[in-house]
Parts: sequence; structure tokens; C-alpha cells
Amino acid sequence: MPNTTINFGAGGNMPSLPNLRGVGSKILILVAAIFALIFFFSSVISIPTGHVGIPTLFGRVTGETLGEGIHIINPLKAVEKLSIQTQSVKESANVPSNEGLILALDTSLLFHLDRSMAAEVYQKVGSNYAEKIVEPTLRAAIRASTSSHTANALYTNARELVQQQIQDQLTKELSPRGVIVENILLRDVQLPAMLKGSIEAKQQAEQDALRMSFILQKETQEAQRKRIEAQGIADFQKIVAQGISPQLLEWKGIEATEKLATSANSKVVVIGNPKTGLPIILGPQ
Repeated sequence: MPNTTINFGAGGNMPSLPNLRGVGSKILILVAAIFALIFFFSSVISIPTGHVGIPTLFGRVTGETLGEGIHIINPLKAVEKLSIQTQSVKESANVPSNEGLILALDTSLLFHLDRSMAAEVYQKVGSNYAEKIVEPTLRAAIRASTSSHTANALYTNARELVQQQIQDQLTKELSPRGVIVENILLRDVQLPAMLKGSIEAKQQAEQDALRMSFILQKETQEAQRKRIEAQGIADFQKIVAQGISPQLLEWKGIEATEKLATSANSKVVVIGNPKTGLPIILGPQ
């Protein structure tokens, strides 16, 4: 069939019907390509490092958990990204001791989300699970632990025990709810000023007592050493005294006389003096 043209006014020509169909097809193809690209990109989701993705379909959690990397999903699904990296919660609270005294306690909790329970946590608690369950549980565990110890113990030697008790309580409460406790840290314990001064004075007194005990022990050992030394000298003198006799003294006198007689400085040696038996030596003067 020959092409039919329709004139408009002064020689204007309307495009032929096949040309119109060709243009329409190109437009449809372009629109389809655009929709295909939109569909593709809406089906691709990227989960960053240290996170998991929780898909939901029309507001319902599907139960899937997407790991790190690129995933192709149903474009009708929305994906909530939750961190499984270590997180920190700091708590500064006024807590009671065993005696009813109020202490200021600064605490830090390190924790992370359990990957295998991330979908359940998001469904039952929400993405702000740290505010809803972690922080209140931490406050309760701190109060329960400090109330079983005295203020003095908390300030001195019970801090590690308190840390362990808090960590055990948090692990017991949070692990079934999808939160893994890594560590609990007691950063600072502040006592009432009067009590703190009393404890510090007591500790200083204990240190002074230990120092004095050391000094006394050292002096006692020194006195014992001197007694032993004096006893040794006394024993030596006693032994020497027992060994000296008149005959020994006379013999020693004779030996001395012989040496003096042969000396160049001696001039006259007079032997006599029967009381002692020792010589009388007259010099050159």
C-alpha cells in the first residue's frame, strides 16, 4: 500500500505512521532500560565492614542476616545495617555500699552484638538496643555488686572482685538477648570526703607501723650481733688468762732479756729482782 501523506496548511507535512511507531519503540526501550537500571541498583545492597544487614519486607523481619560485602536482594526489601564491632558504654552513677554510704562510681562496659542473633535483636528490641537493654542492665548490675561490699573494700582491695561480679551478672543477663559482654572496667571510685580522709589516715598509720616494726627488728638484730661479738671477746680473754702462768711469764722475761742483751742500744743489764724475775736495764744515760 503506498504511503499516504497529510498536508497541513501551507505545505506542512505530518510524519508517516511507521516513523511514529519507530520513535515510540525507541522511547519505550529507553524507559525500559531506565527502569531496568533502577531495578538493578535497588536490588544491590552493600554491607560495610563490621556490620550485618537485616532485611525487612513490608515492615516484617525476614529472619535473614546479610554479612559484609555486596548482595543482590528483592528490591521490595529494606535493609537495616547493625554494627557487630566493639562498642563502649560509660556509666557514672551514685551507688550504695554495704553500710549505706553513697559512692560515685565511673564504669565502662565493652560489648558487641551477637551476629547470629542480630535479626532477633532488631525484631524484638530495635537498632537502639544499647539504650534499651544494655545501659539499664549495667546500672542494675553495678548497684547489686557494690551493695554487697563495704566502702573501704571498694576503695582499696575489692575493685577487681567488684569488676568480676558486674561482668558475670551482665553476661548472665545480656547473652541470652544477643549482646556479648567483653569486659567491664571500674575507672574511678569516689568516697565521701570524710570517709576518704579516715581511710587514708588509717592506711598511713598502717604504713608507719610497718616501718617502725622494720626498724625495731633491725635494731634487735644489731643488738644481738653486738652481744655475740662481746661474748666472743670475753671468751677469748678468759682462754688467754687461763693460759698465763708465772713460769710462762718468767720464760718470756728471759727471752726479752736475751734480746735486749744483744741489742746495740743496751749498755748494762742487771739481773735480779726476785719478785718478778725480770731484768733491770740501765741505759747509756
